[in-house]
Amino acid sequence: MSICQETEPGELLVSRLQGMNQVRRRVEAGDETLRQALSALRAEADGALRVGPFSVVNDSTVPPSGDKHDYLSVGPYWWPDPAQADGLPYIRRDGEVNPERKAGDSVAMGRMNGAVKALALAYWFTRDERYAEQAAGLLRAWFLDPATRMNPHLNFGQAIPGRCQGRGVGIIDTTGLIDLVDRVLLLCPSPHWTDADHEGLQAWFDVYIEWLLGSEIGQDEGRARNNHGTWYDAQVAAFALFVGHQNVAAEVLACVGEARLASQIEPDGSQPHELARTKSWSYSVYNLNAFLVLGRLGEHVGLNLWHYRTVDGRSLQTATDFLCSHVDESVPWLHPQLGGWHPEALLGSLLMAAHGLNEPRYLATARGLPVDPARDLDWLLRFPLGN
Repeated sequence: MSICQETEPGELLVSRLQGMNQVRRRVEAGDETLRQALSALRAEADGALRVGPFSVVNDSTVPPSGDKHDYLSVGPYWWPDPAQADGLPYIRRDGEVNPERKAGDSVAMGRMNGAVKALALAYWFTRDERYAEQAAGLLRAWFLDPATRMNPHLNFGQAIPGRCQGRGVGIIDTTGLIDLVDRVLLLCPSPHWTDADHEGLQAWFDVYIEWLLGSEIGQDEGRARNNHGTWYDAQVAAFALFVGHQNVAAEVLACVGEARLASQIEPDGSQPHELARTKSWSYSVYNLNAFLVLGRLGEHVGLNLWHYRTVDGRSLQTATDFLCSHVDESVPWLHPQLGGWHPEALLGSLLMAAHGLNEPRYLATARGLPVDPARDLDWLLRFPLGN
């Protein structure tokens, strides 16, 4: 395992440090959009100074194991069966989130994750040690403190009342931790995030990787043929790189082209598994983002997934082009999309693809979207919109 660097991170897992340095220079040069984004980030980080700590042990629900340190969540699209007196077993209503989803630990983990990401990014841009100190405290409470830490497994993720206590798809709950470990590297220059902290967090993810790869639930998610499988690979690869297991990451990433990309993306760039959902635009963007993250992670092991292409043309570029062609209202999105169609949801995909594929036209398309410096700050400050 590696020790946290003492000055500047040499490279990040997903974010692009070169782009962030460019953003910093453009803010100093007076770029108004980026100035507003940075101001919004500081406001978010200031708010995060007053939250937490968060912990799995704080929730009133108790996992089937009886151990409050075990993470517990409920499947979002499962509802009581009105035909049954007790509502059991629950039935699926795709795209409709049951308020019971808020029970368990998913909300707390999301709040912890969001706060740490904002604090770490704000720390890097401002070097305000208050942000690093708070981020370190939140990380210790969730991952390291024996009294409050989460056990490194998801045996009880996305349970379905009357059907199962946990399942493979629950692993999607930790997708956000990819960005978290990416941001942790930004804390390395701070005395508030020590080598012992960093090694402790690496040790937590080391055990979690073992569970992802070795448990029945983890292997079940690995067999998924839609966004769940793509994000599973992204998690294993990202966490392995964070821990220092280059060989594990390389092994996972080497299979992405044939096992994921070739089977999920059509020659025209569409994603049939995601188009079948009631939120087809949202899930198509979500799965594309997973593929683009994998493209970025491949760079760390010398694997060029950016330009992987099957004989019949399936590639990250065709998948990006397919969605890119629909950001213009003149090319309507004709697939189901509960909650409405929002082209601006593609902003992050376009920025990642533009930098990974070296395609300026994606930046041009991104500039045409209704960008909100506050809403989109996380993308704008890590992947610049222009040169």
